[in-house]
Amino acid sequence: MTLTITGEFEPLVEQVTQGLDVDKEAILDKARNNDAPVDKDHLIKLALENIDEANPDWTFVAARLYLQTLYEQAAENRGYDDTRQYGDFHRLITALTEKGIYSDHLLQKYSRREIEYFGKMIMPERDLLFNYLGLYTLTTRYLATDHDKYIYELPQERWMIIAMHLMQDEDSEYRGHYVAETYWALSNLYMTVATPTLTNAGKTHGQLSSCFIDTVDDSLQSIYDSNTDIAKLSKNGGGIGVYMGKIRSRGSSIKGFKGMSSGVVPWIKQLNNTAVSVDQLGTRKGAIAIYLDVWHADIEAFLDLKLNNGDERLRAHDIFTGVCLPDYFMEQVEKRGDWYLFDPHEVRQVMGYSLEECYDEERGAGSWRERYLECVRSEELTKRVVPAIDIMKRIMKSQLEAGTPFMFYRDEVNRQNNNPHEGMIYCSNLCTEITQNQSPTEFLEELTEADGTIVKKYKPGDYVVCNLSSINLGRAVPDQVLERLISIQVRMLDNVIDINTLPLKQTQMTNWKYRAIGLGTFGWHHLLAKENIGWESEEAVDYADELYEQIAYLTIKTSMELSREKGSYPAFAGSKWQTGQYFCDKGYTGEKWDDLKRDVMEQGIRNGYLMAVAPNSSTSMIAYSTASIDPVFKPFYFEEKKDFKIAVTAPELDHNTYGIYRRSAYILDQRWSVRQNAARQKHIDQSISFNFYVPNTIKASVLLDLHLQAWKEGLKTTYYVRSTANDVEECEWCES
Repeated sequence: MTLTITGEFEPLVEQVTQGLDVDKEAILDKARNNDAPVDKDHLIKLALENIDEANPDWTFVAARLYLQTLYEQAAENRGYDDTRQYGDFHRLITALTEKGIYSDHLLQKYSRREIEYFGKMIMPERDLLFNYLGLYTLTTRYLATDHDKYIYELPQERWMIIAMHLMQDEDSEYRGHYVAETYWALSNLYMTVATPTLTNAGKTHGQLSSCFIDTVDDSLQSIYDSNTDIAKLSKNGGGIGVYMGKIRSRGSSIKGFKGMSSGVVPWIKQLNNTAVSVDQLGTRKGAIAIYLDVWHADIEAFLDLKLNNGDERLRAHDIFTGVCLPDYFMEQVEKRGDWYLFDPHEVRQVMGYSLEECYDEERGAGSWRERYLECVRSEELTKRVVPAIDIMKRIMKSQLEAGTPFMFYRDEVNRQNNNPHEGMIYCSNLCTEITQNQSPTEFLEELTEADGTIVKKYKPGDYVVCNLSSINLGRAVPDQVLERLISIQVRMLDNVIDINTLPLKQTQMTNWKYRAIGLGTFGWHHLLAKENIGWESEEAVDYADELYEQIAYLTIKTSMELSREKGSYPAFAGSKWQTGQYFCDKGYTGEKWDDLKRDVMEQGIRNGYLMAVAPNSSTSMIAYSTASIDPVFKPFYFEEKKDFKIAVTAPELDHNTYGIYRRSAYILDQRWSVRQNAARQKHIDQSISFNFYVPNTIKASVLLDLHLQAWKEGLKTTYYVRSTANDVEECEWCES
């Protein structure tokens, strides 16, 4: 749409700058000096060019201009008067259902009267909460279009469709209330749902869960079955964590013939090819993280997989790596002791047990180190000894070059497992925030039916599923809505489990068994800035402790109350929830915690796993906040993807918040970040996507100290080591 300066141009600029701290003459002057006619795209470009640290509100000018374009396109495509922002909601659902975009469940489950009621509930003014990057991201990636990519659905309608989809099977007496509450939570940007839910809710295709964790057994059948399963999940948009620690090492025996096994690397390269060739819904290559135990005989080759030099036949650049670390290894690193590497197959054959099937029940003592030391002493076992610090050096070298491996502190994870009565946790997921019971799916037999049909029988294992959503701390905490928000958020996540259409039966069975959810957060740095709390301070550490205890209490309480209505998860009996051990392990005391403990033990809890803090990079952009529990990259930077480069400032940047944001990711002392994360990890029953931000010139001793600190303070996992190639202003902490 082209605008003339004398006609619609100046009133439009007046409209889109109203109430914002911008100099509207800046854009008017640039437009007047333009030789060609001015259209809205050009105005958006001019607004974006004006964004800097002193003028962050220009992002809202650009967003409002972009909104007008969306309203006009939707009106044209849907056939309503373009003076209205939103059209008839029922007609939208009918049209996109007929086109095969929306699932017909919406029209089957809800009456026309209900849909019209929900349509009247939509509040277009909440579109003004979006900054430009958030609106652009939501529009180009998540709003429903027709098959020709024409705009049909608008932002508030996406929120309402998600609400209707997640509440479709609730009791009809209360369903309208739950839809309204879900819409309230989403449209106010108090929370976000996981990317697959944001994309696929209400539509005919795709599942709602973010990621999965597979456990591969030591057999050709399991290895190839796993590859097929991973391909199916990747096709449907899932990120996958894979535990390969059970697979025999290079040089191991096969059917008694020594030296025949080629180890884990060839199978990892096979998964690397799967990640590349089976992409995620045609939008990006598959995302697979592979974990291996630090005592596995192939660990050194595994740690070299992502390096940019060496034999390319032994590299896998398109997967991510993670290493599973027992306490005893970290102790040996610290004291510069020896470390022994074993073939897991030979350990099973000779010792009659598997090292990965146990853990140290307490710091400094336990089943795992007893068995490990027994293996060290055994004269029947083949073993190789290396200095533990040499393994750690290889880990850190790979981290500084490739960002990985991720760190998985297996003893702490299993000590804090809510459901140890049902199994072990071997590794985490693609983003290191999920820790749930795992076991491999076992092939039993192949049968031929009377009609000649061949049937394969399997014993399903625990194939972990991550169902995620996150609180926007920067909005929800200042508005004091946590209790109301978490009440609806847990219900939303629980409903995902029943509504979801997962491509593997064992994932659905695991989902039903534990009913695991991952309620997380983002916007931590945003919240600190609004509260004027410095990152590198005891106040920030104490605030993390206090806030996440509150979130934990409300989440557990809501899940307990939901169990009264719908029942506990099937594996509840014998869990730490049922015995009350969970509350003892966390050190929760006082009247409110004692009452909650009693209620959970007596009445149950709906979800076996409750909390996990994911990276939230895309969804935090949409909600105009900071990602996860990370500091901002810079107060002002350019967000670059393959299809755009957009100027971005930290949220609500002004003279009050600038001082907090100025101490950004690569400047901040990472030791304070570890302390904050240890404070919140106490209250998160799963784990946290926690990044280290370091200069690439960091001394090995300093990076080692960070890892040792993270382990000692009880972190369960760490995510990327993000290093920068540039000199970092004011980065004094890493010099010490």
